[in-house]
Amino acid sequence: MTAPLRATTPEPVPTCRYGTADDFAIDEFWSGVAAFLGGTANVIMQLSLKPVAYGVMDSTVETGRVDLHPWKRLRTTLTYLAVAMMGTEEDRAVYREAVNQSHRPIHSEPGAAVRYNAFDPKLQLWVAACLYWGVIDLEERLHGTLDEDTAEVFYQYAARFGTTLQMPRQLWPADRKAFEEYWNTNLATKTIDARTRAYFDHLIDLKMVAPPLRAFAPVQRFVVTALLPPHLRDEMHMTWTARRDRFAVRLLRTIGAVQGRLPKQARLFPMNAFLYDMRRRHRLGKPLL
Repeated sequence: MTAPLRATTPEPVPTCRYGTADDFAIDEFWSGVAAFLGGTANVIMQLSLKPVAYGVMDSTVETGRVDLHPWKRLRTTLTYLAVAMMGTEEDRAVYREAVNQSHRPIHSEPGAAVRYNAFDPKLQLWVAACLYWGVIDLEERLHGTLDEDTAEVFYQYAARFGTTLQMPRQLWPADRKAFEEYWNTNLATKTIDARTRAYFDHLIDLKMVAPPLRAFAPVQRFVVTALLPPHLRDEMHMTWTARRDRFAVRLLRTIGAVQGRLPKQARLFPMNAFLYDMRRRHRLGKPLL
């Protein structure tokens, strides 16, 4: 069960070299490659909360199901990340309404063993927490530990992962210390049942794409295993060794060193491209999801 949270008001936070939480220079901070590297592992984190998992697996909105429409789902997910992190208030309002329309049918039936509703703000808080944790984990793996001011300012900015949905701002833990308490307490309660584990294995092994692309499944499984918190790695019945961990550390640091030398637009790709595509679709009156 997700632990209840007290309504909290964030304390004033210092500025950092990227600005403040209100004008954070996300285009100078973020790495587009992180979304690809961490995507599947983050989905597993999000769906380790059983109501989120069953809301996804039992969804009647077939156009949004990754097992049926993997490329469309990839575009939708990465567009959400791009809008939440890099979008204007107008971008976020437009995409929120599109997501709302998609989420309205997603709720459990009366008497269901697992009850869920896509509009539940506490479920959205868990999803937002996973996204934030994943971004920080990968940014530090790629580029090194953040200084305290930057870490706290970005934390306040990252509430957008939830408020771009229906999560009230006051539900976001007040500071990183409060977040750590929330994260550690709730992560320890997560279990992955056999049905959900099979669903995850299907995603990890790329069973939903054309056979030639499945050749990349071993690489994806390695990356996913490397990026999962140890508790969820155990829940997935995955094995990991110190040797593999050392290789993962070197690999990610090398990717970060190369990626950090790229021009800004190349460094932000593909997130800048997905944000541009969303704005283009909205301007032309096309569906956003």
